[in-house]
Amino acid sequence: MNEFALIRQFFLRPAKRVLQGGGDDCALISPRAGQVLAISTDMLLEGRHFFADVDPATLGFKALAVNLSDLAATCAEPLAFTLALALPEANEAWLQAFSRGLFECADRFNCELIGGDTTRGPLAISITVFGEVPPELAARRDSAREHDDIWVSGELGGAALALAMEIANRAAEGPRRNGIAALVERLERPLPRLALGLELRGFIHAMIDVSDGLLADLRHIVEASNCGATISEAQLPISEDVRNLPLSQRRRAALAGGDDYELCFTADRSQREAVIAAGAKADVPVTRIGEITPPDGIRVMDIENRPLDGAALAALSGFDHFD
Repeated sequence: MNEFALIRQFFLRPAKRVLQGGGDDCALISPRAGQVLAISTDMLLEGRHFFADVDPATLGFKALAVNLSDLAATCAEPLAFTLALALPEANEAWLQAFSRGLFECADRFNCELIGGDTTRGPLAISITVFGEVPPELAARRDSAREHDDIWVSGELGGAALALAMEIANRAAEGPRRNGIAALVERLERPLPRLALGLELRGFIHAMIDVSDGLLADLRHIVEASNCGATISEAQLPISEDVRNLPLSQRRRAALAGGDDYELCFTADRSQREAVIAAGAKADVPVTRIGEITPPDGIRVMDIENRPLDGAALAALSGFDHFD
């Protein structure tokens, strides 16, 4: 099977909402009047971001979902995406499953594939997503204001716990999938909080998705907005499975664990009822975990309301793509 036959068989579908889709040298897309394009690219590499024996349908779903999470963090609505895929071989069974998972996610969140590229090489997946949002309603990282509340959606730490369990299983006995089903689902099939992003339009200040760990991603807001932050460990939304961990493991999962793909955002104190209402409308729980402060880094208050020291914070640095 050559490159073009592979694309035709597994990835080519008629364009619906764009002027020209896959099959031409360039796709043509145009946002609706009054909108701007929101664009994000993410790459997943075998051995770095996923295990070699991962279910290809699950991998296809996640590959797009993690990109859509960036659109959610900008309050953007999905429009289209491109796919660049490096494959060790053109394995038809693998491609059939991968494309099925990819299009399951695409159809669920109304985002269509409009082009890309394939080549032979170590397994790598690069997706670029395009969304649209009115420019005055687009959320940014540099807009947090002193005394803002800090909020987070959903629960934290579940994906990190699932990954730790998977690594432990493999070290002991080889590849297995005997973790807690709900946690494994959080790790392998994250749901981008697109509906919540749309509901938060217009009254939040800064926002980011939690992909590398809460502290690591909140730090991006703090640095871009030239402010500080104080968050309360006792207020962090975590599942019972994470809550039952020893303190050090629970803290690491909730504060430094990656792959949650929840939204962390700030809003004026006067908007608390609006934030809760937005979460209810999007059917996503939202939790207030702290506040924006004058520029002085990030403070974490432990469960006894004492600040973690610098050494403890340094150990919670989050995922580093070059570490």
